[in-house]
Amino acid sequence: MTVGLLVQFRRTIAQGCGCRDHDGFVGHDQDAAVAAATVADDARSALLADLVGRVAGCFPRRETRQSCGQMVSGLLMELEDYNCWTIAEAAGHRGPHRLQHLLSRAVWDEQQVLDIASAWAVSHLDDGDGVLIVDETADEKSSADAAGAVRQYSGTVGGIALCQVAVTLTYATGRGHALIGRALYLPEACAADEEHRELAGVPEEVMFASKPQLAGALLERAQSLGIRAAFVAGDEVYGGRELRRGIRQRGMAYVMAVRANHVLTLGSGRRVTAAGAVSMIPGHAWHRMRTGSGTKGTRHYDWAMLEVTSDDTPGGHRDGHSVLLARRHRYTGKLSYYRCWTPEPVPLSLLIAIAVIRWRIEEDHQLAKQSTGLDAGQVIRWKSWHRWTAICLLAYIYLAVAVAVQRQQDAGSDLDAGLIPITIPELLRLLRDTVIPPPRRDRAHRLHWSAWRRHHQHRARQAHRRWNAYAGATP
Repeated sequence: MTVGLLVQFRRTIAQGCGCRDHDGFVGHDQDAAVAAATVADDARSALLADLVGRVAGCFPRRETRQSCGQMVSGLLMELEDYNCWTIAEAAGHRGPHRLQHLLSRAVWDEQQVLDIASAWAVSHLDDGDGVLIVDETADEKSSADAAGAVRQYSGTVGGIALCQVAVTLTYATGRGHALIGRALYLPEACAADEEHRELAGVPEEVMFASKPQLAGALLERAQSLGIRAAFVAGDEVYGGRELRRGIRQRGMAYVMAVRANHVLTLGSGRRVTAAGAVSMIPGHAWHRMRTGSGTKGTRHYDWAMLEVTSDDTPGGHRDGHSVLLARRHRYTGKLSYYRCWTPEPVPLSLLIAIAVIRWRIEEDHQLAKQSTGLDAGQVIRWKSWHRWTAICLLAYIYLAVAVAVQRQQDAGSDLDAGLIPITIPELLRLLRDTVIPPPRRDRAHRLHWSAWRRHHQHRARQAHRRWNAYAGATP
C-alpha cells in the first residue's frame, strides 16, 4: 500500500466515525483508555492523600511531616537502592540529614502512625471474614552492632546467619491482604548484653520476649485498635500452647501449624505425636482438595482431620471443638500438621482455606521488601529500625489497599478475560511518574550529590585510618 492510499484509508475511517483522530494514529479506544487511566490516577492520588492526611497528626512539626511524605514517595520511586542517601537525592535534598533526623531524633510517634495506617487498611479490606496471620522474617546484617543482630537461625535466609528477625502480622481477607504490624525480636543474649543495649539504643523497659510472646502482643494491639478477625493462622513456631490459649481468650479460632513430634491427646485419652495420630487415619478419610492456583497450574493436596482433646482452654471457657488437620502431598507423600480450634464444628473446607491463606504473609514479606525497601534500611539503633519499618509499611499498606480497590473495580467492569488481576509490582509501574513524582535527575543536582558522596567517603576513610593507627599503637 502506498503512502497516498494509506492516508486515504485513514481519512475514510475517520469520516466513518465522525472524527479526525486517525490521522494521528489515535483511535477512540486509545482515547477512552487514556481518559480511564487519568481518572484512575486521580483516584490513586486521592487514596494516598487520604492515608497521609490521616497520619499527619502524629507529627508535631510541619517539617517532619513533609519529610515523612517525601520518604514514602521515595520508597515508591524506582531507585537503585533505598536508604536515606538515595531517597534524599531523589527528593531533591542537598544532603541526607533531614531524613536521618526523621529516623533518629525528630519528635513523632512511629507506632501511632502504624496503628492509624493499619486501621485504615482494615477499613478498606474488611469483608467480614478477616484472618490475622503471624510469622517472622529476617534481614541479613554485616555488623552485630545493629539492634537484635546475632547469628541465629531463620528460614528467610535459609539457615544460621548474622541477621535481625522481626515477628510480623498480616490482615487478610478475600479482598486483599497487608502487613499491619511488626516487632523486632531481641535475642536473649542481646537483651542481657549491656554494651549491645547501649550501642543499639534499646530502651530499658524492653526485655527478652519469645517470638510467640511478640506475636501475642501484636494480636493484642490489633484487637485494641478494633481490628476483628474470626481466625488466627501461623506456622510451627507459633503453635505452642501459650499463644493458642491467648488467641482463644481474645475470642478467635485458630489454625496453627505444628511439628510432627507435637504431642496431643486423642478422645480416648491416649497421648500420641501428630505424626502418630495421622498414621491412624484410614485411607477413605482423606479428601483431595484444590488449594489454590500457582504459575504452574492448580495445586491439589490430600487432606484429613482427626478430633483431638483441647489442651489450651482458658479458665471459664467452653472446650469447643479441637482437631488435628493433616495435609499430604499427592506425589511425595510429605505431611504437614495443623492444630485447629473452633467454638463449634466447622467443615473441613473452611479449615483448609485458613491453612492455605497463611501464605499471604509470605507474599507480604516478599512484596514489602521488593516494593518498599523493608529490608533495605541501613539503620542500627532500635528507634531508627522501628521508624524505618513503620514508614516502609505505611507505603506498603497504601499499595496493598490500592491494589484491592483496583481489583474490586475491575471485577465489576468488562475487564479483558485475558488479563490477570493487577498486582502490586504492576500497579507500582503505573504509579511512578504519575501519582509518584519522578526522582530529581538534573545534571547540577547529580554533580552536587556526587561531590557530597565522595567527600563523605573521604572523611570516613580518614577516620578508619586514624582508628587503625591508634589501635596499632595501643599496647
